[in-house]
Amino acid sequence: MTTPSVPARTATELQDLARQLRVDSVRAADAAGSGHPTSSMSAADLLAVLLAGHLRYDFERPAHPGNDRFILSKGHASPLLYAAYKAAGVIDDAELLTFRTLGSRLEGHPTPQRLPWVETATGSLGQGLPVGVGVALSGKRLDRIGYRVYVLCGDSELAEGSVWEAAEHAGYEQLDNLTVIVDVNRLGQRGPTRHGHDLGAYARRFRAFGWHTIEIDGHESAEIDHAYNEAAATVGRPTAILARTIKGKGVRSVEDREGLHGKPLPDAAAAVEELGGDRSVRVTVRQPPAARALHSVPSGHLDLPRYEVGAEVATRDAFGEALTALGSARGDVVVLDGEVGDSTRTESFAKEHPDRYFECYIAEQQLVGASVGLAARGWVPYAVTFGAFLTRAHDFVRMAAVSGAGINLVGSHAGVAIGQDGPSQMGLEDLAMFRAVHGSTVLYPCDANQTAQLVGRMADVHGVRYLRTSRGATPVIYPPDEEFPVGGAKVLRSGDHDRVTLVAAGITVHEALVAADELGAAGISVRVIDAYSVKPVDRGVLREAARDTGCLISVEDHHEEGGLGDAVAQVFSDGSPAPRLVRLAVRVMPGSALPEEQLRGAGIDAASISAAVALLVEHQVAP
Repeated sequence: MTTPSVPARTATELQDLARQLRVDSVRAADAAGSGHPTSSMSAADLLAVLLAGHLRYDFERPAHPGNDRFILSKGHASPLLYAAYKAAGVIDDAELLTFRTLGSRLEGHPTPQRLPWVETATGSLGQGLPVGVGVALSGKRLDRIGYRVYVLCGDSELAEGSVWEAAEHAGYEQLDNLTVIVDVNRLGQRGPTRHGHDLGAYARRFRAFGWHTIEIDGHESAEIDHAYNEAAATVGRPTAILARTIKGKGVRSVEDREGLHGKPLPDAAAAVEELGGDRSVRVTVRQPPAARALHSVPSGHLDLPRYEVGAEVATRDAFGEALTALGSARGDVVVLDGEVGDSTRTESFAKEHPDRYFECYIAEQQLVGASVGLAARGWVPYAVTFGAFLTRAHDFVRMAAVSGAGINLVGSHAGVAIGQDGPSQMGLEDLAMFRAVHGSTVLYPCDANQTAQLVGRMADVHGVRYLRTSRGATPVIYPPDEEFPVGGAKVLRSGDHDRVTLVAAGITVHEALVAADELGAAGISVRVIDAYSVKPVDRGVLREAARDTGCLISVEDHHEEGGLGDAVAQVFSDGSPAPRLVRLAVRVMPGSALPEEQLRGAGIDAASISAAVALLVEHQVAP
């Protein structure tokens, strides 16, 4: 049966569309031999009504500034999304049946890397709403365009704390352009969800965060249609539509049954017949209203702060001043703070550019999720907190890489060098975490001018970028006009008779320089490399040092696993001749102490470096 290519309005047309979405979900999973058809079938009516009557979207222009945005937070229901794309005419049936096959755009969980209509990668549950809040913030506070943001969630993922971080943020910001649709189908992966079909339990939680809530039968098109209209008419509050649905809806043998999650239907052909057979329903989705181009904030020349050589300046201070200057030069830069702006120094940006500053409070998952949403709308976000606390959001960082999102993350108060606050505040795992992210860039400046330069450079790097800053003041060792390309390193001490090479970054650069001077006075010449780009690391400089000195000693204010030492070792993992590699890193569990005591206790201060070099040289045959 075929319906005309016009927007479906009648109950019959909507039912036909929903049946087709179910049929195509079943067929796609059956062709793949895997997938989540029952999770798709429960939400088919919800998506059918949205697609046919409420979503305003130009599929030929995914970047149209007036497009509504749709995020499938329950990414495992991708067969439903792809079935909707087929109904909209942007993929055909042949492509639908390539679901989950090698080279297909239709992956098991959707990603924007493959499909231009996907806002963000999903599949790690609990992330769609945090990202959606970022998209809605863009629409309400930055773009000031009337597009709406729809997020389709499952009830299982509402157990994730990140959902409630997002719910509170959205309520606080009064994001009335945001609608979350919760597919309450009662069943999770291994059995019933925590609250089953108790819509009131979910409604009470959303209302506590300032949301307008609507409870409906998720299979009644009239109720669904009314709910979308009510959401659009709600002012000053985001809306949560809580829809009671049946997993596997439409096929009696699988409806509301446990044990079928993530599996093709046992008899797909019979299921398709029960659903009324294959269809070719087409929907003309409503066009978005005309809208101006985004990001009309003027931009100009970047005038970075400049610091005199020899001055004592904390890299976090230089970061704050450079970020503010970058915001003045580029109207697309936005900043998100984890309620530590006075410590990370983002507060200077907030004073100069309050319209582009977002306070996320102590909710690091939401901090990163919102930055991904803002990046999806074309902004250049800098999300900032203590390096230690970004570890809470690692899964969001990982999924940002899957999305290909361009986000800048900055962690201050890194390492034992922060001093008396103790280990709970010390970022000692952050370099390892960010180095492990696909396509990431990891930067660790040692002085103010280097920091300022890298803050500007990282804005134009692709993928996930991480900058590590330090709490205490350190000497400025580079002139203001020094260049610091990403992927580079600086040789700070070098001679024809160098016995070893010290490879440092950030705070340990200064300790290495003091040690080098002490060793030189004792007749031991050492090379010192500032590896400010931890990923990508400067392979050429390190290999040259290995040939010249035969021994590289990495010194880092970080645990020995996964940080600078591993970055150095990786340079020689391709089978090329490897030098002797020695690591000085934090191997103890620090307590509270002065910064200099912390460095000494961890064995990464100048005296410890000198002692390690002297011991090595004592047993070393001169090159």
